[in-house]
Amino acid sequence: MEESTAVVTGASRGIGASVARLFAERGAHVVLCARGEDALQPVVADVEAGGGSATALRADARDEFDLERLMAVAAREGGGIDLLVPCAGVYHGAPGETPLAEESYAAVDDHLRTNGRGVYAAVREAVPHLNDGARVLVPSGGVARDARPGYGSYAVSKALAEALVRQFAAELDAAVGVIDPGTVSTDLTGGTGRDPDDVAPMFAWAATDAPAEEVDGRVVDLSAWRRATR
Repeated sequence: MEESTAVVTGASRGIGASVARLFAERGAHVVLCARGEDALQPVVADVEAGGGSATALRADARDEFDLERLMAVAAREGGGIDLLVPCAGVYHGAPGETPLAEESYAAVDDHLRTNGRGVYAAVREAVPHLNDGARVLVPSGGVARDARPGYGSYAVSKALAEALVRQFAAELDAAVGVIDPGTVSTDLTGGTGRDPDDVAPMFAWAATDAPAEEVDGRVVDLSAWRRATR
């Protein structure tokens, strides 16, 4: 990852924060965003303490103008964008306890706008700045493909994100793929699952060592990662 530029949205916590730290540790300049810039400062401090470099910007994944500015800044600082990981996401309610027919319209709208449209806007605004060989890695989970009771419009929004991955993969020169690390302990999962630091290497592998054709338009899951790296 030396001399590469990586953009990570939703980087103040969870998978986004862990991916940002690891990418920086491996030599990338990371450009980070979250809805509150102050929340990014601990991540920036960790990156700089480890000898890496990071730029933090306030940006809301629901606002295409924020993302346009984010990508422009990243490209200006790094001479283009090599890696994009749109991690910004929300879950309104308790995981597994939000039946679709019982959700508020506001919750449905925000799931779709953040988890689906937010991915679309991040990739679209990055497109003019993507370098040759760039990769886009979109986090997702099994509920996007295998319906489970109680995950409602969150699951629908992740399915939308995966559909966007497939379409962008068909249309862009960059490799665009889904990364499914299984259940990860974040605010979105109620704190259950694997430590985000334990799955960040999966994203680093998909960003560098994995053959592009095994990422582009595909779902890369834990089994694929373990088989490739054991």
